[in-house]
Amino acid sequence: MSDPAKVRRHAERVRELVASVVRSQIKDPRLGMITITDARITADLRDATVFYTVLGDAVAQADTAAALESAKGLLRSTVGKALGLRHSPTLTFVLDDVQDQVKHIDDLLAAARNADAEVQRLAARAEYAGEAQPYRVDDDETDDETDETDEAADVPENPRGGAAR
Repeated sequence: MSDPAKVRRHAERVRELVASVVRSQIKDPRLGMITITDARITADLRDATVFYTVLGDAVAQADTAAALESAKGLLRSTVGKALGLRHSPTLTFVLDDVQDQVKHIDDLLAAARNADAEVQRLAARAEYAGEAQPYRVDDDETDDETDETDEAADVPENPRGGAAR
């Protein structure tokens, strides 16, 4: 097993190398507006996954995937020579659908905002199902309580500390 920091450095180097080779050496007309977004490499440094995005529709994405697949040998040899490893890592290209995920999350957030606005609109017109104060204290009960305290106040004190009757 390799050091995780070394694996991260190699992954970053793979990303930079693939981006450089795609930009400068691959002349395939099927290659669209591509951006290499990330690269990950296994701990044994044998397999590398390269993530990319393509500006355009599904046809442009399919064409770019085909162009990368056909240039995989050139990319692998360039990466292997530059990294100086015993074995050149195999490259796997994965379309990074960040834009689709961002659009999906934005749609979900918009739906949540609309639902919250609807709840607030309904709450503004809402009325109590019963009375506004369900724990109302009757006036008769408060009068009885004050009468009892008034009666206790009228009883004289016993010199020993208790009320005299």
